Amino acid sequence: MTTEVPDTATDPVHPSDRIDTSVAHPARRYNYWLGGKDNFAADRESGDRMAELFPSIRISALENRRFLQRAVGHLAREAGIRQFLDVGTGIPTANNTHEVAQGIAPASRVVYVDNDPIVLAHARALLTSSAEGATAYIDADLRDPDKILSHPDLRRTLDLSQPVGLMLVAVLHFVPDADDPYAAVTRLLDALPAGSYLAASHATHDYLPPHLAQEAKASARGGGPHGIINLRSRDEFTRFFTGLELIEPGISSVAEWRAGTEPQPRPSVVEVSMYGGVARKP
Repeated sequence: MTTEVPDTATDPVHPSDRIDTSVAHPARRYNYWLGGKDNFAADRESGDRMAELFPSIRISALENRRFLQRAVGHLAREAGIRQFLDVGTGIPTANNTHEVAQGIAPASRVVYVDNDPIVLAHARALLTSSAEGATAYIDADLRDPDKILSHPDLRRTLDLSQPVGLMLVAVLHFVPDADDPYAAVTRLLDALPAGSYLAASHATHDYLPPHLAQEAKASARGGGPHGIINLRSRDEFTRFFTGLELIEPGISSVAEWRAGTEPQPRPSVVEVSMYGGVARKP
């Protein structure tokens, strides 16, 4: 088992210096919903508050994870993708992007990106590659796509002249409109060649009762960068795929996207309340 060694010289501030356990962080809260132990009281309290508004949030988190695994499996097996850029990695669990991809094609190369220093520590310890492939981890934020694209670890691991699977799974809804997530996605896609793919998922208010949808929107307008989920509509999510060719079944619930092999019965679209889609750059 091998892994690329990150160039820590490019990170003047040590990631551990940024750990603030008093503030909820999406990756740690997600870990809590998935039943993990890498979270703190603030993450659990934030997670429980969200669960009060959306009681099936844990089902949504699990289904979103399964969507990632099916999407990576399709890209590696059917589309022949051998390079992946996974932004918003989260704390590693079972069947991460590189494990799924390298289980199909051992020479697959994966770069993970996240802005949580605890995720960084876990990723560098656990996200080890097959001998034939490679993995690397970048400490960066989706809102700074140029830092991601110019990072030496990405340049050493991926060949941007060849197709890449860009994974933006359960991360876009943490970027408020004021930070223009559409521009960030466009910048990343512009750097990738034709034949690349975007796989993305996003929480939505479309299935919430009107009073809960309004409450969620109000919270997003008044919240900070780490705790708030910016729910978007189907049309708003579809905008991220502008200029791309959606593959079947198009935009759908993550619980339904190519889920024929998943255990039955499937959770409802209302329980999951999250869209997913995969599209090819022509």
